[in-house]
Amino acid sequence: MMGQDNNAVTFEMKLSKPKLGLNERLRVDFIMNRDGDNFSPPDFNGFKVVMGPSQSISSSWINGVRSYSKSYSYTLSPTARGKFTIKQASIVIGGETYKSLAQNVEVTAAVDKPSDQMTADDIADENLHLVAEISKTNPYLNEAITIIYKLYVSPDIRVSNYQPLDNPTYNNFWSQDIKVNMLSAQNGTYKGKPYRYVILKRVVLYPQKSRKLNIEPLSLEVTVDVPTARRDFFGQRMYAQTNKTVSAGSRTINVKALPLDNQPADFNGAVGDFDFAVTTSKTSLNASESLQATVEVSGKGNLKLFKLPEPELPSALEVYEPEFTEGVRTTLAGMQGKVSNQYTIVPSFRGKYPISPLSFSYFNPSTGKYKTLTSDEIVINVLEGPLSASSNSDANTNSSKQSVISSGNEFNFLKLTPNLTSKSASYFFNSPSFYAWLLSPLLLIPLAIFFRKRRDSIAGDIVGNKIKKANKLARKYLSAARKQLGNKESFYVALERALHNYLKAKLKIETSEFSKDKITELLTEKQIDDTTVNSFIALLKNCEAARYSPFSNVQMQADYDKASEVISIMDKQL
Repeated sequence: MMGQDNNAVTFEMKLSKPKLGLNERLRVDFIMNRDGDNFSPPDFNGFKVVMGPSQSISSSWINGVRSYSKSYSYTLSPTARGKFTIKQASIVIGGETYKSLAQNVEVTAAVDKPSDQMTADDIADENLHLVAEISKTNPYLNEAITIIYKLYVSPDIRVSNYQPLDNPTYNNFWSQDIKVNMLSAQNGTYKGKPYRYVILKRVVLYPQKSRKLNIEPLSLEVTVDVPTARRDFFGQRMYAQTNKTVSAGSRTINVKALPLDNQPADFNGAVGDFDFAVTTSKTSLNASESLQATVEVSGKGNLKLFKLPEPELPSALEVYEPEFTEGVRTTLAGMQGKVSNQYTIVPSFRGKYPISPLSFSYFNPSTGKYKTLTSDEIVINVLEGPLSASSNSDANTNSSKQSVISSGNEFNFLKLTPNLTSKSASYFFNSPSFYAWLLSPLLLIPLAIFFRKRRDSIAGDIVGNKIKKANKLARKYLSAARKQLGNKESFYVALERALHNYLKAKLKIETSEFSKDKITELLTEKQIDDTTVNSFIALLKNCEAARYSPFSNVQMQADYDKASEVISIMDKQL
């Protein structure tokens, strides 16, 4: 009997299952929201009471409202096959008698694996699932896809802890983790059944090769509390704890190549939906003054994975190396923002100098077509300053020719009376110079012996030479990272590229396609000591962590010094 409002009395019967095998058990709960007396159970025709009645009471106060629940529970074992009816039970609450509704139960032949005899591991397997939800399985090359890892948990079990066992490396993908700030359970369904789930990991990927690419599975070790048929002294259900390993399973992404038909000649790999602009800070100035020309691409797509077009400027304009600016954020929708190159231009001569239109081509995966954007021509007007050499030559060409008039003194520079005087002849033989050159080889012998010994000593200092060579090598590979100290993202990108380039040069392999475990294995095979290998891997991890974690200038300097030290040590061992 059920009431229609919050203050109404409820008394109902719940069955663990409507259908069971002859060798299974049935749990029957009689639940009420008020305390009562004179509880009268049904006769359970067709069943034998294995356990019960067990009584449990739950009472709490929430926002000043009392919540109360009391139940009588029975565990039944069927005695025969067939269809049976669990009849009404009754109880007296507040002087009135309440009865539960009767329910039907079907008993079938014995089953191979009785559900009530399942182990804790079996129950955890059926009620715990790790799923990798992929936004798109057939993207274009360099088109963004998203992977969301969800852990689904049935209401019948509880998860008390988890830890990752194996994280995917996403080989052949550019990847960016989207940080999950807080684990929050949400209601959902899994294969049509109600479940709770939490989002554990979110990743944005840009495939770098056009073929079938495998995504490695994410694996977790989960501590699960599974309910048992036992109850404690207070009638509360007891749980068995077990550890289970769950995996999202390996997934395959079929990456489509970009079409070759109608591909623009200036296409350099941009995929997305973009805007393009070329602007200057001013168009009129004087010679030796400077202006800034900016080439900018904005929009949504693989903004970090293509090269900006370079402007072609007249030779009379002095152009400095561009300053690259990146304002890109990565969300579940992919990269969006803008990237730009800013050129500083200084004209040397007066005149008008056109900057030719610049084009930028990209592939739009939504339309499956290429699009080319072209900037307008910009004319730089230099108002004041010297004329160029070409202008002067033109002026000289236009000037009238003048005839040469002889003055009669054209050859006055010739000396007609030299006043030469004779000098006594000297001979080299038996002169002091003769004897000096004769004896000098004998004097050079001790010096030659000294310098040879010194050269052999330096050549024999193998350790010292290796240290010098290694330090020079470290400066070579880390020079780009040193220039970016203070700029977190650019510094760690340059540092990671330097570490991979060093291994590429020393091991003759493409280490950028290897996971950190594979790099560790390769270095160990080369007999690099464990301390150095761990330091090298720690630097790679810092480069990845810098994408989404704050790093101070002190930390960047420490990582730079550590990288120089590690490269020097490794070069002595390789």
